[in-house]
Amino acid sequence: QGQLVESGGGLVQPGGSMRLSCAASGSILNILTMGWYRQAPGKQRELVATITNGRITAYVDSVKGRFTISRDNARNSVYLQMNSLKPEDTAVYYCYADVQVVFGGLRYDYWGQGTQVTVSS
Repeated sequence: QGQLVESGGGLVQPGGSMRLSCAASGSILNILTMGWYRQAPGKQRELVATITNGRITAYVDSVKGRFTISRDNARNSVYLQMNSLKPEDTAVYYCYADVQVVFGGLRYDYWGQGTQVTVSS
């Protein structure tokens, strides 16, 4: 069974920037859609951004123009560049991948362990 390992996160001041990274490992044949979700205290998990293996991107309205999702297929990795951060961006961020594995070509949803992003002065 594979996994996603996230890095980045921490404390940043309002208006600052932060970059999250996530790498997939395991017996991976292909990774289709990758993305980032977030969950703030007392709120439901929400989709922040997605990117297909053709690099088509989509964003939730609240982050458009501020966040950029990208991927490196050679490294099975996805990134989230977050600029002009606001206190309401504070949440645990989870990466996600729709993975097709080598054995049988089956597809699985992989999730990262989550990383805390806190935007505060």
